[in-house]
Amino acid sequence: MNQKKKTLVLGASDNPSRYSYLALHRLKGQGHPVVAIGKKPGMVAGIPIEKEKRDFDNVDTITLYLNPMHQKQYYDYIVSLKPKRIIFNPGAENDELSALAIKNGIKPMEACTLVLLATGQY
Repeated sequence: MNQKKKTLVLGASDNPSRYSYLALHRLKGQGHPVVAIGKKPGMVAGIPIEKEKRDFDNVDTITLYLNPMHQKQYYDYIVSLKPKRIIFNPGAENDELSALAIKNGIKPMEACTLVLLATGQY
């Protein structure tokens, strides 16, 4: 069985039509510890969506559901959490943040969290 990876869903939404909503359900369903930050507070699959940046411990993966324009305000925060990797989901690709990640020893991945989970590559 794959190692469970604490994941921050950045750009989380309690709207069932959003991919971040599905990601929260699937991450939790596969036993990964999940924390979430979104534009507005909410609850998905028993996971509270925080509005404010929180100092979460031991975050392995940050999966981004924000377009690059909305990512800038999180650059320092993302680096401060020292994740092992950042997953840039479709529409979230960002060369500037990828370069910053590499500079700080964080692996950037352009991938889809839902596909990685479905294919056992997460």
